[in-house]
Amino acid sequence: MIPALSRLPEVPELVDLQAYFVVHAPRQTGKTTALRALAHELTAQGRYAAVHFSCELGRAAGDDYGAASLGILARVAEAARWQLPPELRPPTWPEETPAALLGSALSVWAQACPRPLVLFFDEIDALQGQSLLSVLSQLRDGYNSRPAPFPESVALCGLRDVREYKAAAGGDPSRLGTSSPFNIKLKSLRLGDLTAKEVAELYRQHTADTGQPFAPGAVEHAYELTGGQPWLVNALAREVVEEIRVPASEPITTGHLDEARDRLILARATHLDSLAAKLGEPRVRKIIGPLIAGEPLVLEPYDDDDTAYVRDLGLIASDPPVRPANPIYREVIVRVLSSNYQDSIATDPRTFVRPDGSFDLAHVLEEFTDWWIQNGEQLTSTGHYSEAAAQLILQGYLQRAVNGTGTIDREYAIGTGRVDVHLRWPYTTPDGVHHLQREGFEIKAWRTNRANPQPSALRQLDRYLDRLQLDTGVLAIFDQRRGAPSIDLRTGLSTVTSPAGRTITLLTG
Repeated sequence: MIPALSRLPEVPELVDLQAYFVVHAPRQTGKTTALRALAHELTAQGRYAAVHFSCELGRAAGDDYGAASLGILARVAEAARWQLPPELRPPTWPEETPAALLGSALSVWAQACPRPLVLFFDEIDALQGQSLLSVLSQLRDGYNSRPAPFPESVALCGLRDVREYKAAAGGDPSRLGTSSPFNIKLKSLRLGDLTAKEVAELYRQHTADTGQPFAPGAVEHAYELTGGQPWLVNALAREVVEEIRVPASEPITTGHLDEARDRLILARATHLDSLAAKLGEPRVRKIIGPLIAGEPLVLEPYDDDDTAYVRDLGLIASDPPVRPANPIYREVIVRVLSSNYQDSIATDPRTFVRPDGSFDLAHVLEEFTDWWIQNGEQLTSTGHYSEAAAQLILQGYLQRAVNGTGTIDREYAIGTGRVDVHLRWPYTTPDGVHHLQREGFEIKAWRTNRANPQPSALRQLDRYLDRLQLDTGVLAIFDQRRGAPSIDLRTGLSTVTSPAGRTITLLTG
């Protein structure tokens, strides 16, 4: 455990200021753990009666705000029974109309309680429509009526920042603006990912408990793979210890962590699967589409809320430029979006393995060009991510070709105009010698009213191959211009020489 109080150090001061505020963070980042610890600490100090509770029970209420209020108050009473001493617990809730029930109940409790009330409304995202609007409006009304009895400090805790509550309460998500039923909030806090120091501390606790060390560079590699995302940091280590079962007498290496990463991605663990489900939302597609295509992100002024929303989901990094939040999410995004394309590929991956065990890349590219001529136009004209379809299709084909034996690493970012792919294929020759075959790709699209990207792409590919220390590579350019030649005429394979003198296989499609 990383001390929960250290992750939200601003909260005690906000409570002392009698503030109403928001705490938000992506799922599985430790919000609930931190908030429970904060509530316990505030009560233990003897100044406040602090309670943390979930609004999850209100999810089923829909627009029935009376039922939602009853559900929330039931959870408040239950949480108070085990979080507070008897003298601080709420009295019997009053009889009241559904529209005023929550506010009246909290007012009665605040009047009866010998200490100021501090309430943490966790999972506030569970409420929608009129139920959310009613809860927020009653809190605002009670806040505005102070110094009449009412909770002294309130925190709304969930996935989204306060700007999103207008949409969830029934506003138009494409035109959020700044108006909100909770416009009394003093501050919005985002619970961040773990720092490199905190990841090291967490893993050091494992070593202290078990005696199992981490090899040099392993902890740093774990932070690089996860970006400090708390669920991933823990899941990666759990996979190594409980599933791969590295003996406690052996150090955990970067190789173990890479294997654990691949297993998590392949298994589509619950957290990764729920995250991937967000990719179908229009507001998410607006940001992720250009990202995976490497295209510039061109947004209207009000679309900045969409970028913030995708950041709140945790899919992209919390700071500019727009990029995947961590290498594991980067891989999951492309695998999810290319999985449907993989399902349409009937080629047997075993035909891509040479007798000596190496990967027959030339055969893969030949098969792909034939398949692309037959299927490319239909596949790129359908689907939600049309701007990135060609890049996704080739990556899906390569993923199908390596079929779990090899691995594919990708790099993409807003405005780069390309996707870089590093394919690794481990194999053992018949005489027992182990090898690692590596191939480097660059994938680009040729858009309408753009110059031929081949010259600049070859220079970019040279720089990428320099990093990989490879002498050859593959450049794929998909002609997406209006009025481009028919797909059978523009698709083919040839060989070109890069500015650095490398032999490059050119795939056009």
